[in-house]
Amino acid sequence: MVATERTHELVQIAAAAADSKGGEDFVAFDVSEPLPLVDAFLLVTGNSERNVAAIADEIEDRMLQAGQKRLRREGRQESRWILLDFGDLVVHVFHAEERVFYGLERLWKDCPIVPVTVPEHTSHE
Repeated sequence: MVATERTHELVQIAAAAADSKGGEDFVAFDVSEPLPLVDAFLLVTGNSERNVAAIADEIEDRMLQAGQKRLRREGRQESRWILLDFGDLVVHVFHAEERVFYGLERLWKDCPIVPVTVPEHTSHE
């Protein structure tokens, strides 16, 4: 079993939303093989609690616009690690310290990577 084309689209929508709020270090895994109820995980890093919350809120808004309702949200109170469950896609928005500490990349390293495309940012130095 592999992640559906729709799940790949949802990964791009969520990543673009996160990127628009300063999200960084995007990694998506196809977890459909070990987790039959989920197709993909998207990991995103924010640089502060406030940024993590803003990223999560924007992802929720954009996913709703795309017709995908959130089934569950955890971690909003502390905004150090917010989990957004959209059914086929689960988004993990981390504060940088939590991302390193929990190391989900190590946990899911054997799963295929789902390509994530966000617009290139040009710096004006």
